[in-house]
Amino acid sequence: MRSHYPVVIVGGGQAGLSMSYCLKERGIEHLVFEKYQIAHSWRSKRWDSFCLVTPNWQCQLPGFPYTGDDPQGFMGRDAIVEYIVNYARSFEPPIREGVEVTRLRQGEAGGFEIDTSIGDYTADHVVIATGGYHNPRIPAIAERFPDSMTQLHSSQYKNPESLPEGAVLVVGTGQSGCQIAEDLHRAGRQVHLCVGSAPRSPRTYRGKDVVDWLDQMGYYDLPVDEHPQKDGVRARTNHYVSGRDGGKEIDLRQFATEGMQLHGRLLRIQNNQLEFGDDLKTNLDQADGVAESIKRTIDTFIEKHHIEAPTEPPYVPLWEPTEGEEAIALPVTEISTVIWATGYHMDFRWIELPVFDGKGYPAHNRGITPLRGLYFLGLPWLYTWGSGRFSGIARDAHYLVDCIASRHQVTPVVMQTVNEVAIGS
Repeated sequence: MRSHYPVVIVGGGQAGLSMSYCLKERGIEHLVFEKYQIAHSWRSKRWDSFCLVTPNWQCQLPGFPYTGDDPQGFMGRDAIVEYIVNYARSFEPPIREGVEVTRLRQGEAGGFEIDTSIGDYTADHVVIATGGYHNPRIPAIAERFPDSMTQLHSSQYKNPESLPEGAVLVVGTGQSGCQIAEDLHRAGRQVHLCVGSAPRSPRTYRGKDVVDWLDQMGYYDLPVDEHPQKDGVRARTNHYVSGRDGGKEIDLRQFATEGMQLHGRLLRIQNNQLEFGDDLKTNLDQADGVAESIKRTIDTFIEKHHIEAPTEPPYVPLWEPTEGEEAIALPVTEISTVIWATGYHMDFRWIELPVFDGKGYPAHNRGITPLRGLYFLGLPWLYTWGSGRFSGIARDAHYLVDCIASRHQVTPVVMQTVNEVAIGS
């Protein structure tokens, strides 16, 4: 016999917990399965000096807004874990930690069948809240490095001291790649950074954090279907910026003046040499162009609304690659470690339901799939820019709960906590 629940949530991170809070608030019985433990990814897949790149005031989980004394600061890894664990303790979700969902399919009599590591269940509604960052993306060129080379994904990096002595090659300049490169650089390690096409953002501009300006301008409320790139924005790399030391801009050109070696894209390994593309200058210029575009948008907003704000001089590049420098080969022997900051693949293979496109992305409208009773929550740009962040999950969770409540006749009940593993243990 399978145990039945009106709603099952798969994933006990901030998205799954937010959904649980909203369901519990409405008196809808449910169960949450978490493969590891609450806040697992924050605990185990972030480096020691990691911190948020958005200000603390944006931490707005439903029923649990940030109330600390540093709203304009940026929580570090351990503080983020504490925030999420305290959130769970505040309402005692019915969660089973250490339980893996191995299969989800349609039930013969309707609804869904869920196979787990502790038994089988059925549900009328299932919410997938596992995020979109599942399996590390490691390019095939990694196989060309010698076996003696230390290679790791950015999710495995902890600190400079954990790496072998010698120079480090960081591949990728999204948020993780740039921040890890800075962490190593500040520790005095020789860093070689392969610069890709990721955009960068100013940290502050004209007297405010840029996030404050973007929030005031409504950028975090812009629905994906109103974005100029439509669904294409979901695949776009996030802007790199830092929350370290109270928040600051990341300017790779500044690092270059201090000894960091910047390269174009890693193309191949040939004759024991690392060969790079000639796109370094182009990529740096494009990243700067995005940052300046953000500033111009803020300027327009300030002017339109007659806001009093200090002015700032235009950005002047601190460093330029010399002609021919971009494509200089680097001997493999000069590198001791490679860190692949190359993102993730989604992995929903355990879901045996016809809701995915050819790239494995679920078809949905604000998290509601064409298959009645199946929902997604916590994906980047599920509905807005804030959907995959602490700032926008509440809106998405409330929307899905409204949908579930309208489709399911629920008699409010006083729910009992059923988690058998202590929260945060």
